[in-house]
Amino acid sequence: MSYSVSLSSSIHFHTNSRFFSTFPPKLPNKLKTTVTTTTVAAIPPLSTATSVTDLSVLDSTTVALIGGGSVAALAAVLSFTDPERRRRLQAEEVGGGDKEVVRNYFNNSGFQRWKKIYGETDDVNKVQLDIRLGHSKTVENVMKMLTDDGSLNGVTVCDAGCGTGCLSIPLAKEGAVVSASDISAAMVAEAEKQAKEQLTAGNGDIAPVMPKFEVKDLESLDGKYDTVVCLDVLIHYPQNKADGMIAHLASLAENRLILSFAPKTFYYDLLKRIGELFPGPSKATRAYLHAEADVESALNKVGWKIRKRGLITTQFYFARLVEAVPA
Repeated sequence: MSYSVSLSSSIHFHTNSRFFSTFPPKLPNKLKTTVTTTTVAAIPPLSTATSVTDLSVLDSTTVALIGGGSVAALAAVLSFTDPERRRRLQAEEVGGGDKEVVRNYFNNSGFQRWKKIYGETDDVNKVQLDIRLGHSKTVENVMKMLTDDGSLNGVTVCDAGCGTGCLSIPLAKEGAVVSASDISAAMVAEAEKQAKEQLTAGNGDIAPVMPKFEVKDLESLDGKYDTVVCLDVLIHYPQNKADGMIAHLASLAENRLILSFAPKTFYYDLLKRIGELFPGPSKATRAYLHAEADVESALNKVGWKIRKRGLITTQFYFARLVEAVPA
């Protein structure tokens, strides 16, 4: 799920990091010159866990979107908006709550949008290209986290919220035994299609195992895995439900749990609310930001601790990435 906001573009969220098989991502020819002029924040190295007191440090490109003098004015405007009413209408349209809205979105307009963003088509605008770049960095960092500890050959991995196979396919190419799931049947079908196209040949001495794809929400996941990865799905859960979901994911993992989520800071929260002023023709799902301290607390409660952490930001994408292990 990417996190994007712009005064000229609606805010959109997705259930996972949609990525393709090689790093870095293939960029559209007609937009390659755009990338060279787009300021992308450096990704802090994934270091050993430190205190969470640095979480208020903001990316300069994000802060640059709004001037200091405009913050008060924007806050005043936001106080008169009613995004909750729009969200209630969304839920009523599909006959349910947040989960039904997410499922409906990513089986329909959301699927078409994010398939395009995380594919190789040239039919993307500057914002979409920036999001594509940001997500590629997230997946690249996840793969580094996983491979730094040794070979993935035979390692069982649960990719919770697999989308179009952005992470599942690279994992399989490294020899991991992947169980991949997503709430969207359309996303799962696309992931299976991509896997069959890309996993026909081995990776050197490694014979890739076809991932097992299933249509499931997070609550329905079961089994035991060496590693559980859940990228950008927590944005669909308020903190009180996210705590339970983090505990559930941790119960599935034996050695490692990797999560990414939209970090909650004053500016990121303000930018999200600005995006809600411009819902656009394709309705986005409800978005919840999470303070890293809250995520860390939820992990600590079930006997896990954060070992590595990183922040990935571009102009229209931001994600906190953490790796947790049993305490």
